[in-house]
Amino acid sequence: MTALLRVEDLTAGYGGAVAVDGLSLALEAGEAVALLGANGAGKSTLLKAVLGLVPASRGRIWIGGEEATGLAVERRVRLGLGYVPEGRRVFPGMSVRDNLEVASPLGRAGRAADLDAVFALFPALEGKAAERAWRLSGGQQQMLAVGRALMGRPRLLLLDEPSLGLSPKLAGEVFAAVKAIAGTGTAVLVAEQSAARALGAARRAVLLRLGRVVHDGPADRLPDDALRDAFLGG
Repeated sequence: MTALLRVEDLTAGYGGAVAVDGLSLALEAGEAVALLGANGAGKSTLLKAVLGLVPASRGRIWIGGEEATGLAVERRVRLGLGYVPEGRRVFPGMSVRDNLEVASPLGRAGRAADLDAVFALFPALEGKAAERAWRLSGGQQQMLAVGRALMGRPRLLLLDEPSLGLSPKLAGEVFAAVKAIAGTGTAVLVAEQSAARALGAARRAVLLRLGRVVHDGPADRLPDDALRDAFLGG
């Protein structure tokens, strides 16, 4: 089976500083993978490099069997990537409905069907469809950001710190949605510092330390010492 995402020997960073160092990773369709590690481990950089926001100095990336190395962001999105950045970044002056519909490339019927699917996933948004996004709570804005990414019908959804700043209850709702999204066949790669929440929604755990993979295995059998070493150092 061809992996939906394959990253091979990827090195990337900012201004000459290496944040991802010779990293290799693969995801299958419908797989939810928790990308864990301390601040500075390279989680966000990896997501941005996969999307094309950060250039790779070495290595190759394939999306759905097609090589994406060197492609522009919009070309990678057309290959099936969706991205929810850290901090949500919804359009605050637009309504919830408009935030969602603006992200759809489909006609009226397809857009309406996808809108219904997002509201089924996040019922809290349906009753606020006409509200301006700035009036939503932080958790509702995060739901909106995820829903907006889903309107593009991605095959792979990249989530960067989705629980940041959320109450435990709302973070739990967001991660329940992550599990549901993977259940529809969309792969999800979620970068998180809150290990417990992410592991509850993921099938696999990938631990990063200093830009390198130090563990890759089933989320429900993650060794305590591997998690401790990834966050605190071996």
